[in-house]
Amino acid sequence: DWMNIKKIRGQFPVLSTQKEGMPLVYLDSACMSLKPRAVMDAVVRYYEEYGACAGRSVHSLSRRVSEEVEHARERLAHFFGCDDAREFVFTKNSTESINLVAHSLGLKRGDVVLTTDKEHNSNLVPWHMLSARAGVVHRVVPSREDNTFDVEAFKHMMEKDVALVSMVHTSNLDGVSIPAREVIEIAHDHGAVVLLDGAQSAPHVPLNLKTLDVDLFACSVHKMAGPTGVGVLYGKYALLEHMQPFITGGDTVSWSTYADATFLEPPHKFEAGLQDYAGIMGAGAAVDFLEGIGMKSIAAHEHALNRVLDRGLRSIEGCSIIGPNDVSLRGGITSFTLRLAEGDAHDVALLLDETHNIAIRSGMFCVHSWFAARKSPAALRASTYLYNTKDECRTLVEAVGEVME
Repeated sequence: DWMNIKKIRGQFPVLSTQKEGMPLVYLDSACMSLKPRAVMDAVVRYYEEYGACAGRSVHSLSRRVSEEVEHARERLAHFFGCDDAREFVFTKNSTESINLVAHSLGLKRGDVVLTTDKEHNSNLVPWHMLSARAGVVHRVVPSREDNTFDVEAFKHMMEKDVALVSMVHTSNLDGVSIPAREVIEIAHDHGAVVLLDGAQSAPHVPLNLKTLDVDLFACSVHKMAGPTGVGVLYGKYALLEHMQPFITGGDTVSWSTYADATFLEPPHKFEAGLQDYAGIMGAGAAVDFLEGIGMKSIAAHEHALNRVLDRGLRSIEGCSIIGPNDVSLRGGITSFTLRLAEGDAHDVALLLDETHNIAIRSGMFCVHSWFAARKSPAALRASTYLYNTKDECRTLVEAVGEVME
């Protein structure tokens, strides 16, 4: 519905900008989504109307900030199908959320952590560090030949020593999602805890974390139409109670002496120091905005756009798409390599930016391990969101064809 997409696009001011008469074609939302006016207004409202500190003072400005922060937490809980807002911890991003789990879950020497072979560095490097420092064992579940999840390989690797299954829900490499419900059931049958990196699923598909029965879930608000510097860690409340604080100090304790301290209950024991109050309020506005459009509609729109990209890019000689041939398995992400006589993916991305005002990602998308294992060159990634159009996808295809020529 072009009228509807035009109305949506009108709420994102940056989309009205031009460079040398060329409109912006923004296809890098897997890295960072654009922000609608409603989110910006929420951020500005904090600074203009009550830019004080939450939780510490008793004056009316401080009380207002505390109320707004908890209201945003409740909106996030509702967005993810949860009744208990105390299960939602504010962090800076998915990376911090995953590191919080790595340092707080109490993993010990010999405990096994299973990941996929397509993890963002955020869900890979923390396990490297724990392996070196604490003797935790990190193992990788290989994907099938077409990059989809291998359930049988996963079952084979599950054993009593697996303490944590920490996996990317939707891959930022190729947009492929793991069968999360099945993974969670298998892990729970073996007594393991499950953490999902939801950075690429939370912005794009309807999610009910209670129905999913996941133990821990990390996401970044900056990828879901929200401000930068705000992330979320969801955890089942009993698990959050068990976990130790990662960063400690102000706002995490109810009492302290020179000898010891008494920690607050979750989520506050994980939210040390002054928070990004403006960003948190923007996060609340962002999920309201997404709910107003409808997550099912967003997912369907992205699949339609991806089909246009897939059909067009496959028609270009020397272009290979990463991931399964079935485009419906690749969400809103289309990553591809080009067989170039000279230059590399970064040169192509620069040319697309300079000659067509098209913004896409080039490189290895923080999934260096996958590229290293396959000795694959850097790639290009076009990632769509609710504000993109089929015409923009066609523009990219034409531009890539011109660059290849």
